[in-house]
Amino acid sequence: MTQPLSENPTTTTIPLGGSPAPGEGARTAPSPAGRARRGVDWRKHLEIALLAGPAVVMFLAFVIFPVVMAAYYGFFRWKGFGPPTEFVGLDNYKIILQDSAFHEALTHNAFIVVASLVLQGPAAVAVALLLNQKMRGRSLIRVLIFVPYVVAEVIVGTGWSLMLQTTGAVNDLLTEVGLPGWTVDWLSDPDVAIWSLVLIITWKYIGFAVILFLAGLQSIPEELFEAAAIDGASYWQIQRAITVPLLGPTIRIWAFLSIIGSLQLFDLVYIIWGQYVASTAGTSTMATYMVVSGRNAGNYGYGNAVAVVLFLISLAVALIYQRFVLPRDTEGALTGRSK
Repeated sequence: MTQPLSENPTTTTIPLGGSPAPGEGARTAPSPAGRARRGVDWRKHLEIALLAGPAVVMFLAFVIFPVVMAAYYGFFRWKGFGPPTEFVGLDNYKIILQDSAFHEALTHNAFIVVASLVLQGPAAVAVALLLNQKMRGRSLIRVLIFVPYVVAEVIVGTGWSLMLQTTGAVNDLLTEVGLPGWTVDWLSDPDVAIWSLVLIITWKYIGFAVILFLAGLQSIPEELFEAAAIDGASYWQIQRAITVPLLGPTIRIWAFLSIIGSLQLFDLVYIIWGQYVASTAGTSTMATYMVVSGRNAGNYGYGNAVAVVLFLISLAVALIYQRFVLPRDTEGALTGRSK
């Protein structure tokens, strides 16, 4: 005799128009689409590994490994050849933190960071707004502004060091136009040299900021400006209420790059002022301090310790900036987070 269908333990009765009750028939065999979906995920992971693998290897080999080795050598008094044997522990780091020359270099870096942001930022925004207008010769002006950025630091440093000497072109020009009282020692006077460095940095790197801001301006829809103009907003009201807020992400990215570059500044200072004049003229930086106190002094272990300190300072600034300034810009770019 055949058993009734309703009493079959392996079969679930589903009412018409309904769904099975919780716990009844919930377990089903994976469908071919589900198996295919899992296979696609494995292929996707493999593709990511193949594409990102070379970059990860390069990053580990040329960034992480040198930092680890610098931290290792920083625990030794090392002359730069042969295996390090004279272990000094944290003595190198204690000397760094107690050295007034390093404190002075750190102060100079902080001043350059602030001065670069204050001078380059507003000037670059103003020039970008000007060059974003339709005007004759706009492309030529853009090229001329960007040229200093692509010129090698050696050429820039050599040229400015010749012009800013006591008998250089700048003082000669001031004398010719009837301003002999304005002639100063632009490179040796500690009260003036740091400002000379800031002006040189601004001249060289403002073109990069202008190009970034022009790219950001191009992404702002023209309809917003037209709607604001129809509503009666003036030019400056439009810039303050529309342009600057929408240009905010670009400005914040530029500011981040400017801060990190100012903390790691080396080439222009070393080329213009040299290894010894930079400290007496008040333009030394942490990077020049690292070279002078490490390599030039024959104490590579100490130089590696300074490099680690510089890396940690830059990393701390980058993490703080990313935590408190960039969240609004990176929030939309992060995927896979639960809301």
